[in-house]
Amino acid sequence: MAGRKDKQDIQDISALPPRTLHHQRGFTLIEIITVTVIIAVLAAVAIPLAHNTFQREKEIELRRALRMLRTAIDDFKKFCEENKIAFDEDTYGYPEKLDDLVKGVEYKDKKNKTRLVKFLRRIPLDPMSASSDWGLRSYQDKFDAKTWGGQNVWDVYCDSGKKALDGTYYRDW
Repeated sequence: MAGRKDKQDIQDISALPPRTLHHQRGFTLIEIITVTVIIAVLAAVAIPLAHNTFQREKEIELRRALRMLRTAIDDFKKFCEENKIAFDEDTYGYPEKLDDLVKGVEYKDKKNKTRLVKFLRRIPLDPMSASSDWGLRSYQDKFDAKTWGGQNVWDVYCDSGKKALDGTYYRDW
């Protein structure tokens, strides 16, 4: 009997109209092509957006790091102008190197106690090169000089030759 039921089931399936069998087969070629095209268009739009978002985040980090370094240099200069720190006149009150901002300098407070003031906890990384090597300018250098004179640290800049999203070069920030 079991053989008979199986044979009957087969006969029953073959007895179904062709239209019913057609709907049970799966996706049509047109449906597959349409889905593939939609996915390709979405991917083509998403990839540049993701790249720009990643680049924009790095640019924000770069601006933050430059602001932090320049503020520390300005604070060092202010301490020198207020005669809290003894400095060499050849440096014009700017630090001799970036490490001076991290190591700190000793000064005497109003109570004549010697204290150590640090202007940075660490030198931030340049997000474009992922290193702590920054381009440096001294007060005595020409503005468009490509090399650091070594007398002091008046300004810092990103040493990358790449362009930002706004079309400017990172080294000009």
